[in-house]
Amino acid sequence: MYLNLPSSNNLDRFLSENNENFRDTPLQLTLQRLYTTTGLSKAALAKQSGISEVYLHQLFSGCRFPSRNRLLCVCFGLGASVEDAQGLLRQARHAPLYTRDRRDAIILYGLSHSMTLFQINDKLFTEKLDTLC
Repeated sequence: MYLNLPSSNNLDRFLSENNENFRDTPLQLTLQRLYTTTGLSKAALAKQSGISEVYLHQLFSGCRFPSRNRLLCVCFGLGASVEDAQGLLRQARHAPLYTRDRRDAIILYGLSHSMTLFQINDKLFTEKLDTLC
């Protein structure tokens, strides 16, 4: 996409030709899409995510924008795949999980092995690293 920008003489044409490359989908819609595949109640999702039901409702309605840690908590609550979690982080314009960072590597391992948020927080605490929530 960036290669075409300098050579384009018409901004409107550039925007229409590259429309599918822009991240215009609101975060709450992606969260809702992932949520519908879980079969969980919102109360159960809030509990598994370690956040309040009120905060979860605010996320799903678009009233709140989650921090990186809070978004990762929701990813664990949703049972999200590594790909889904990385996509949500990118969509929220947070740094993706990085395997060379010890804390991120533990989180990636947990996502890829369907560990719970509580198991991951316990491991992070044991390793003297910041927990997610």
